[in-house]
Amino acid sequence: MDQTFMKEKKILPLVLSMSLPMVISMAVNSLYNIVDSYFVAKLSEDAMTALALVYPVQNLINAIAIGFAIGINACAAFYLGAGKQKQATQAATQGMFLNFLHGVILTLLSLAGMPAFLRMFSSDETVIRLALAYANRAFLFAVFITLGLSFEKIFQSVGRMQVSMFCMMCGFIANIILDPLMIFGIGPFPAMGIAGAAYATGIGQCFSLLVYLLFYFFRPIPLKISRSALKPEKEVIAKMYSIGVSATLTMALPSLLISVLNGILSGFSGAYVLVLGAYYKLQTFIYLTANGIIQGIRPLMGYNYGAGESERVREIYRTSLKLIMGVMLVGTLLSWIIPGQLIGLFTTSPQTIKIGITALHIISLGFVVSAVSVTSSGALEGLGKAKPALYISLLRYVVIIIPAAFLFSRFAGAAGVWSAFCFSEFVTAGCSLLIYRKAVRT
Repeated sequence: MDQTFMKEKKILPLVLSMSLPMVISMAVNSLYNIVDSYFVAKLSEDAMTALALVYPVQNLINAIAIGFAIGINACAAFYLGAGKQKQATQAATQGMFLNFLHGVILTLLSLAGMPAFLRMFSSDETVIRLALAYANRAFLFAVFITLGLSFEKIFQSVGRMQVSMFCMMCGFIANIILDPLMIFGIGPFPAMGIAGAAYATGIGQCFSLLVYLLFYFFRPIPLKISRSALKPEKEVIAKMYSIGVSATLTMALPSLLISVLNGILSGFSGAYVLVLGAYYKLQTFIYLTANGIIQGIRPLMGYNYGAGESERVREIYRTSLKLIMGVMLVGTLLSWIIPGQLIGLFTTSPQTIKIGITALHIISLGFVVSAVSVTSSGALEGLGKAKPALYISLLRYVVIIIPAAFLFSRFAGAAGVWSAFCFSEFVTAGCSLLIYRKAVRT
């Protein structure tokens, strides 16, 4: 259970050994939504549109759970690197309890607010009914999601990336098996339609949590959840929240962005809303794969920063940037080589597929350069520098793209919204470099 390999192993092999399990994990995790969408799209376009409308709230719940768990991860890794075992244990214990409370609150708020939220973006009662059928079931699993994600980050903070990969894959396999059975009513299951997709995803996430618990009890790690460490420690909690709030906003801002863009695109046609939802399902596969690299380097950045290894911190940043650019290049090539097949996973309408091909062609032009902002923001979170990481996210998801989407759509219609994505990535990349360089010098 010795973590000194984080400051002794050569950088590239170290980054790869930590990141590859997380790349696989995040790719598998992104398939949760894609698999749901694939089977739900077999029901109707209304069902797929309903899923697209619920997605921002789902993303918000995940963002809060993952964001605070990143705070647990960063604090635990930093304290372990600095040789402060007591504080590391407090971060794990108190962080787990707080994220449990977050799950309870998120369940109540989401169930209460969903009807009003949906009517902000659609007046189609069929779509709203389908969206509520999915949301009212999916959100019941919020507590299990927050607990599972907390365990995930705790295991990652001590370098047990293979455990995270295995647990995520267990949940996904359960989900992919249950989806067609519960949606279409195969074997002993009744046909539940879109509600079945919600149950399948929730049960898959519960299964992941169960496997984490088995590993926790039968293959011990240096961080223990203990009653003695539950007494609130102001310094530890403040540090977790400072990093967690920034990481949460980083992941929650896309929900705000999607909601705003849905409002703009709904003025043209419901097909554009469907395409935006399909794009976000697809781009999660690319960006969550890149985020797998970020998840791999966060504990490395925190541990080496805590241990005073500044040169290793810089080399980890440079290495991860190159790797993420490679991932983004693959995403760009796929968006140009097989765009029709990708959009065709979510609709059979030739007109909608045509709209989706145009969207992928334009948006993907900003993929490679977006690696700069993705890497910079993730590295800053690993270093515990929450504010500059948040500034990058605000630029990328609010300050630049939303005004650009409003402006460009007035001149180029819906295509202007797709162009705003590309424009935002280039501007944010330049700003991100300046923010990162200033932050690591201070």
